[in-house]
Amino acid sequence: MRLSDRIALGLAVVFLLVSAAAPPAGAQTRAQTRPAITADAAFKRALLLIKAASRPGLPAKTKDRQLRAAIVLLRSMLTQRPGLVRVRLELARAYFLMGEDTLARRHFERVLAGKPPAAVVANVQRILGAIRARKRWTVRFGIALAPDSNIAAQTREGTILIDTQFGRLPFAYSGDPPTSGIGVAVWAGGEYQYPLARSWRLRMGGDISRREYQSDPFDRMSLGVHLGPRWLIGPRTEASLLASARMSWLSDETDYRDLGFRLSGRHRLNRRTVTSFNASWHDRRYTGRRWLDGPLVDAAAGLGWTALPTLRLDAAAGWGLQRTKRERERNSSRWLRAGATTLLPWGFTVGGSGTVRWTDYEGNWAPFVLGGGARSDRTWSVRLNVLNRALTLSGFSPQISVVHEWRRSNAQLHDYRRTFGEMRLVRQF
Repeated sequence: MRLSDRIALGLAVVFLLVSAAAPPAGAQTRAQTRPAITADAAFKRALLLIKAASRPGLPAKTKDRQLRAAIVLLRSMLTQRPGLVRVRLELARAYFLMGEDTLARRHFERVLAGKPPAAVVANVQRILGAIRARKRWTVRFGIALAPDSNIAAQTREGTILIDTQFGRLPFAYSGDPPTSGIGVAVWAGGEYQYPLARSWRLRMGGDISRREYQSDPFDRMSLGVHLGPRWLIGPRTEASLLASARMSWLSDETDYRDLGFRLSGRHRLNRRTVTSFNASWHDRRYTGRRWLDGPLVDAAAGLGWTALPTLRLDAAAGWGLQRTKRERERNSSRWLRAGATTLLPWGFTVGGSGTVRWTDYEGNWAPFVLGGGARSDRTWSVRLNVLNRALTLSGFSPQISVVHEWRRSNAQLHDYRRTFGEMRLVRQF
């Protein structure tokens, strides 16, 4: 049995265990019939636990135990009624006291969208500044099942027209048909930020990922490292400039290497709106396909708006350029994306996004482009994410993500359709 098959079996078992950990429907019905004082008592109990955990000189284990107990109570309330701003504020505070800064920041930002009093806004912004200043370690890990109806994004066309002295004649396409399969995706990464001065940090980290299918030709692995300064420009603004190196393997053979840099920035316009910017330049060198060697440039700007404590909207636009040795493969692209995520009662979180990308190539793409000329593609993709925050196992919840993607091209044999997705475990609250 291949490694991907063993991991897929293990993931299926974990998903079943998480589902089994959910309370039965009857338990939810009984909870609905309890008096409202139960929720009030739970909230007051959580406040007492947080207050007790804030006492100076308290042993670390005792503090951790009290905060975790408070988090369980607050999470339960938000699972049923995600619009409770005061409850979310206390949950964010509990995570902050535990040092779970990523989770704390996420909830504090949602609190700001709930139009809290000015004193609360000022206190939250002060805490967000403290979170940004004390950030040191970031660690991430994930594993997912990854079904795909067209792994290599291959065309389903069976014939191609070719211009000849006798006119345009059809010829049978001898390429492989689209291949479907279920893969396993595993990824991990980490970063440490060393304080150089009050407003400067040195970022150093790396990422590794692997996607494995039953068929070896589609296995892919990547490794990346980065190093560079992070500048806390002001209370709402920061920027990073990182040297970056990446390496990719296809079917366990080295595919390409990248070496370059990337620039990123983030600015909070107001308590609900955050803007971001990313740009990079890398020189790519292939092991076998040397005609694809050349620099890659890309840039993107994004806007995130927390419209309500339970609703977040985002939009982004980007541009890219690839200058390969072979003229025909040189291309430029531009793209637009818009999405939304909402927290629903009974623990459901639903999100979706849509993306459209335009890609224009140079050179002559005959015979794929009839009559010769440049190739032009347009690619659309629609994504849907669903999870239930009430289904948890050691703080993780199962999430299902589905993407439908299709491309239209003036070049024959370059259209395709595919539906793919992931069933992953994600950290909630």
